[in-house]
Amino acid sequence: MAEDPFELDRAALFGVAYRMLGTRSDAEDVLQEAWLRWHRVDRSTVENARAYVFRLVANESIDHLRRARARREDYVGPWLPEPLVGDLAEAVALRESASVGLLLLLETLTPDERAVFVLHEAFDFAHAEIAELLGRSERGVRQLAYRARQRVKARRPRQEPDNGDHRELVAGFMAAAVHGDIEVLVKLLAPDAEFRADADGQRETPRAPMYGAVAIAEWFRIAAPFWPAALRVDVTSVNGGPGALVTGGGVPFLVAAFEVDSAGHVVALYAVLNSAKLAAVSAP
Repeated sequence: MAEDPFELDRAALFGVAYRMLGTRSDAEDVLQEAWLRWHRVDRSTVENARAYVFRLVANESIDHLRRARARREDYVGPWLPEPLVGDLAEAVALRESASVGLLLLLETLTPDERAVFVLHEAFDFAHAEIAELLGRSERGVRQLAYRARQRVKARRPRQEPDNGDHRELVAGFMAAAVHGDIEVLVKLLAPDAEFRADADGQRETPRAPMYGAVAIAEWFRIAAPFWPAALRVDVTSVNGGPGALVTGGGVPFLVAAFEVDSAGHVVALYAVLNSAKLAAVSAP
């Protein structure tokens, strides 16, 4: 008996849903709904099973994203994607094109633009294939793809992040952040660095994005009560890039994702503290 195409491509299907929605829980909900729909289909009527399951996940993701955006209107402070920590990003085919920074850029696209961008850029579907998946004309898909690329290109940093290991940089930054060492932080941060913290009002974090090395360093200087007791910092990968997991008494407290330029400076720091987004993170 041939293996179920849904199970064969489960990691990639999760990758589509996660890039579309930015949260693991929503992506898993989409996969469950798509799986149920797939198992109600008369397989004898399906010519291309792989294309069919991708269509189910893509369209379910579009519908789910429209509902999710309505819920996010009441979110307190910056919204960040739910982080995937350690080897999990590798396991679900997310190493490429799933950085926290890029997922934030994808939030600026319409649901249809986002679906076309993800399927074409991350999974190499041709425009004609995407048109069939989404029930659109090929010309319409090409127009969506063009608009999506232009929007992402316009908002991407002038210098692309460096994909090196950066373990020492992350460890040094986190030590300086915990101790409020302004001098070290300013040296490690790019002059126009960006800092976003997602706590949904659960922690005393900046309610708007912060910009500039000095301003960010000063925030960490006055944030001594911010850190938990029995603190532990583990350098790890987050969404396939450099990051850190902070625990307090063995409980996940914060996941930080870093974007680093070729000069070895932190150009963006994304910190997730919302406990709902850390529920799936395993403490070391």
